[in-house]
Amino acid sequence: MRPLSFQLYSARNFPPLSDALHLVAKAGYTQVEGYGALYGDHDDSAVTALKADLDRNGLTMPTGHFSLDMLESHPERAIEVAKILGIETIYCPYVLPENRPTDAAGWKAFGARLQKAGEKVRAAGLGFGWHNHDFEFKALPDGTVPMDLIFEGGPDLEWEADIAWVIRGGADPLAWIDRYADRITAVHVKDIAAAGENTDEDGWADVGHGTVDWKGLYARLAATPATTYIVEHDNPSDLARLAERSIASIKTF
Repeated sequence: MRPLSFQLYSARNFPPLSDALHLVAKAGYTQVEGYGALYGDHDDSAVTALKADLDRNGLTMPTGHFSLDMLESHPERAIEVAKILGIETIYCPYVLPENRPTDAAGWKAFGARLQKAGEKVRAAGLGFGWHNHDFEFKALPDGTVPMDLIFEGGPDLEWEADIAWVIRGGADPLAWIDRYADRITAVHVKDIAAAGENTDEDGWADVGHGTVDWKGLYARLAATPATTYIVEHDNPSDLARLAERSIASIKTF
């Protein structure tokens, strides 16, 4: 089994972070993925303390999410934080609805914007890419799909493929994996509950306890360059349950 990472956004409602890191490590994860609130507005001492906490728990942070605003406005700071934490690849994770383009030209331009934001990141020796949600797979009135246009505008962008969001976007994950296999350098592993279930958790499920065919997906993803697989649940009600049941399921894939 590949080393498994855990997206710390899943633990945001279960403070303190130090306890969550201990829980994740005890469950068998060796890596975690950071997100902006953990380091975006903090000074070096706070980031260094986070690194020390990772070290105490035997965890590394090979990937991290950084906002497009930080990457464009303070790229040097983003790179500095990444270097302190040992992050090797930065993924930009989101664009707010009010800032999303509405046509093909706009989405291609957005891809070019990401391409430009990644120039300094790549020059510093780090990987850089986009993390998807569902909206990138909703066809535009002219039939084009934002995800294609983002990659057209950003030819060097890597892809952190959030498979469950691809499915929620109404797309076929296997087709998209095949289409952009060479760009996939990380994968978010999360599950979708059966219709009407887990409504208190926004319809998400622990990995292996939902409707996503992760065994089949793992087999297909093996042909991609992805080296980092990150367990995530956007709104779990029980952090220990999520961490323990998900890794137990993944061991059977």
